[in-house]
Amino acid sequence: MFSLIKLPRVVTINQVPKEFHEDSIISGYRYPRSSAMDCILSLFQLTNETLNIWTHFLPTWYFLWKLLSVVLIQTVWQHYFIWPLVVLIVSSCIYPLASTCAHTFNSMSPRARHMCFYIDYGALSFYSMGSAIAYSAYVFPDKWVNNILHRSFIPISLLNSIICTSLACYSRFPECQRPRFTKALRIAAFAYPYLFDSIPLLYRVFLCEGDGCTDNDANVFHKIHILLATLTGFLFATHLPERLAPGSFDYIGHSHQLFHVFGVLGTHFQIMAIECDMKSRRPWLLDHSLPITFDNSLGVTLLSLLVNLTIVLLFCLPLVSTPVDQQKKHNS
Repeated sequence: MFSLIKLPRVVTINQVPKEFHEDSIISGYRYPRSSAMDCILSLFQLTNETLNIWTHFLPTWYFLWKLLSVVLIQTVWQHYFIWPLVVLIVSSCIYPLASTCAHTFNSMSPRARHMCFYIDYGALSFYSMGSAIAYSAYVFPDKWVNNILHRSFIPISLLNSIICTSLACYSRFPECQRPRFTKALRIAAFAYPYLFDSIPLLYRVFLCEGDGCTDNDANVFHKIHILLATLTGFLFATHLPERLAPGSFDYIGHSHQLFHVFGVLGTHFQIMAIECDMKSRRPWLLDHSLPITFDNSLGVTLLSLLVNLTIVLLFCLPLVSTPVDQQKKHNS
C-alpha cells in the first residue's frame, strides 16, 4: 500500500521563492505550492522541516500527559493554589502544537506561511504569559513577595505578551527586504518578555544573599532551565552550526532543530522546578504571598489567549481578504 503513495518532491533553495529561504539551508525544501496532503505526507520523508515537526509533535503528547497527571493527581479543581501550574502546563502544550502545525503546513503558499507563523508567535507569547503567572505564584524569593514588582508582575507580563505577539507578527513584513532587521526585531520580541519574566528567578538563583532568598531543591532545576533557555536563544540568533558549513546540516542537525530540542527540554525542567517550588513552599506562600484567585490565574490566562488570538486574526485578515479584493478590482 505504501508503495502506491507518491511522496511530494523536494527541491533546492534556487527553486523556491525568497520568502521561503532559510539561512544557510541549501536543499531539502518542500515544493512551495504543496497541498495539505503533501504537507502531511512530508512528515514521513526527510526534508529540512521533518525534524522541526517531530521535535515538537512528540513533546506535545508528553506535556498533555503531564497535564492529565497534574489534573488527576493534584485534584486541581479542588484548590486554587494549583491553578498557575495548570496554566503553565497548558501553555506548554499549546506552543509545541502550534509550532508543529506551522512547520507542517507553511509550504502551502506564501500566504499560508505567514498565517502559520503568526499562530506560532501567538502561542509562544501565550507560553510566556503562562510562565509569568506560575513565577508570580511560586517563584518569587521570600524577600520580594508582596513588593511592588510582585504586585504589578502579571499586568506588566500581559502587556509584554501583547507587545511580543505584535512585534513578532510585524517582523514578517520586511523579512525579504531587511532580513537582519527582521531577525533582530523577532529576537527582541521574544527575548524581552522572557528576561522580564525571569527577573525574580535570576535574582533568586544568582544574586540573592542572606535570609529570604528561598534556597531549596528547586533551584537546581531552575538553573538547568536557565542554561537550556540560554542555549535556545543562542541557537535561534546565530544559526549555528549550519552557518559554518552551508548545506551540510540541511536535513539533520541545523539550528532550528536544536532550538526545538533545547527549548522543549528547558520547558520540562521549568515545570519540574515549578512543581518543586509549589510543593515545598505551599504552606509559607499561602500565609504570606498574594492570594491566588481566578482573576490573577485562569482569568488573566483567558484574557491573554483572547487578546493574542485577536492580534493574530488582525494580521491574518489582510492575507485572507487580499485575493478577494484583487479579484474584484480585476472584474471592475
